[in-house]
Amino acid sequence: MKRALFSGLVMATLSSATYAQSVTLYGVIDTGVEFVNHVGAKGDTLVRMPANSGLIPSRWGLRGVENLGGGLQALFVLEDGFNTRGGDISQGGRLFGRQSWVGLSGGWGTLSFGRQYTMTAFALAETEISGPAVYSLGSFDNYLPNTRADNSIAYKGKFGPVTIGAMYSFGRDSAGTGNSPGQGTCAGQVAGDFSQCRNISALLRYDGTNFGAAASYEEQRGGQNAAFNFFDGFAPAPLGRNGKDIRTLVNAYARLGGVKFDAGWLGRRVEPGEGGPASVRSDLYFAGATYLITPAFEVDGEGFRMVNHQHDTRASMAMLRGAYFLSKRTVAYVQAAYLMNSTRAAYNVSAGGPGATPGVGMNQTGAMAGLQHSF
Repeated sequence: MKRALFSGLVMATLSSATYAQSVTLYGVIDTGVEFVNHVGAKGDTLVRMPANSGLIPSRWGLRGVENLGGGLQALFVLEDGFNTRGGDISQGGRLFGRQSWVGLSGGWGTLSFGRQYTMTAFALAETEISGPAVYSLGSFDNYLPNTRADNSIAYKGKFGPVTIGAMYSFGRDSAGTGNSPGQGTCAGQVAGDFSQCRNISALLRYDGTNFGAAASYEEQRGGQNAAFNFFDGFAPAPLGRNGKDIRTLVNAYARLGGVKFDAGWLGRRVEPGEGGPASVRSDLYFAGATYLITPAFEVDGEGFRMVNHQHDTRASMAMLRGAYFLSKRTVAYVQAAYLMNSTRAAYNVSAGGPGATPGVGMNQTGAMAGLQHSF
């Protein structure tokens, strides 16, 4: 009896350990004060706390892991974005608008289901210098800090230095709140029209000791109430049921001494579909460097060049920022950028939310001082 009781307790303990669940609460709070000049047709000056970003957008979330045995794990992520300046919810008011997915993971990779990042996000993450900051690639393409899709099935696997991934969405905006700026709403999942509002993306990435590169492809299909926007001062236009909005990204980085360099190209091609305007294409080039001067102080700089061929809109921007690490979790920073628009362009230097668009052909300066805390 004693042996049986002892064996039962041991087995129960082992079973409990094998299937134990770990749930982590995490988040980032980031905000500051921003100055932007030449706002609107009159060229006014704006001083504000930006809504969308500082170094990175504010968020909080829950991340869970359960070991199922045999190297298999169950995973989930629920992540909410919010605006620190007012405490309101981002992503159209969705409670978990940044991420909401569940999946299984093993030596073969991770298979996940729900609202999640497209493969474009993973091609840029930890390689491109500016990230989702207020002065970044998002100043030229507001979709890039918002690369997510609803109703999606995703696979991502890492095999040595190589990562591969793919995602398919049946309808990229099921909540109808606007999946990202300038895209309208595109719920999809329409009976008899399987391709409407779908999103597909793929990733190939290599990360070595001192060098890495990534390439991604993403295609969004149009549908009812869908739109496309090049954020250059031209009004958004409908993206028809047969329309395509395609982004192709190539990005590489290298480390030399204490300096990390990056460079890349993002090509975008929009075919609006039946009854829409002519196809539109743009090319966005970027290159930058980051240097950790001391363990507590880092300096980043990056240059950007945008060319939209059909709209005849072009712009160049230079960004510089410094971050001082008060602790592992708290960072004080300053950042500034100068953007030069061509005669017909109205690109916005700041990706910090609406209300700072310049007049057509105007150049802009943006500067921000902020504080970020992670938990």
